Amino acid sequence: MKVLAVVAALVLGGVPAAASPHWTVCAGSCSFDVPAGDYEIEALLTGQTGLDVEARRIALAPVATRPGEYVHRSVTVEVRTPEGMPSGENGPGTPGLQVRLTGPAPRPARIAVTPKPKAPRVFVISDSTAADWPDLPKNGWAQALPEYFRAGPSVRNYAQSGVSTVSYLADPRYFARVQPMIRPGDTALIQLAHNDKQTTEADYRANLATLVGGVRARGGAPVLVTPPVRHRFGADGKLTPLGLVVNNLGVDLPAVIRDVARQQRIPLLDLTARSQALLESLGEAASWPLYLTLAHDGVDDATHLSRYGAERFAALVVQAMAQARLPLARFLRP
Repeated sequence: MKVLAVVAALVLGGVPAAASPHWTVCAGSCSFDVPAGDYEIEALLTGQTGLDVEARRIALAPVATRPGEYVHRSVTVEVRTPEGMPSGENGPGTPGLQVRLTGPAPRPARIAVTPKPKAPRVFVISDSTAADWPDLPKNGWAQALPEYFRAGPSVRNYAQSGVSTVSYLADPRYFARVQPMIRPGDTALIQLAHNDKQTTEADYRANLATLVGGVRARGGAPVLVTPPVRHRFGADGKLTPLGLVVNNLGVDLPAVIRDVARQQRIPLLDLTARSQALLESLGEAASWPLYLTLAHDGVDDATHLSRYGAERFAALVVQAMAQARLPLARFLRP
């Protein structure tokens, strides 16, 4: 983390003067008139300030600084239409790149945006548990994933609420849209299970194999991710089969994912096991803030995540990436 001292002669409006005309002072929120693509955002942050971009994607977590100091941070993000889920169900969003300051005490920041057309990409193929939710209170874990990477890879989150392996393959808005974008060297995180409630084991295996093969056909690197658990506890303090994403036919979907990863010899990020361990270590009551609660969000939702939960689960994914020694791990923030 590089800290820049504030020199009185270089201060403009409480923010260090820009070294380049491409820097912009952002107070509250700002918009950059850029076309779809991947961009590196550089930011000089002070106070307790972070950045959200586009559909509430967490680009930079709030950083606390001492008086008179600025922190330099950078991250790579995607601009697209629609901003949120690929179905466009929440509308197209606002043209260009939208940046919003976040944190308990956000202060004006200087921001520079640079096109990065050759940035490596991390595609997320998933359901509502990972999706970019433009509106509160729901959050997906991949919505928080960018904050854990320094500038380099662009997280392209094409998770869609309500999809299963069946519908993600069948609907032309989803895999048929994502697959042509994949370039050699890109990574695809595949996490689909929660909505495969009536999918047989044979069909589920075949669908996963089709997704893996489709990524490989484009020169990408598929990575299978087991689903996050539901907040469903039994009387023994352990998660129930429903909590562990066993479907209505009795198919243990995470177990199938693990087996497919072994057979296909591709990396596995076991978010099921990691999130189960987290929930059971906290206990039923103390783990509720990871999800949506009646007191805080107006609804008890045992599947969808709060912003806090999305960040915690994204951290579990990142830890699994590092342990699996994925090439992406070299871009993780220390």
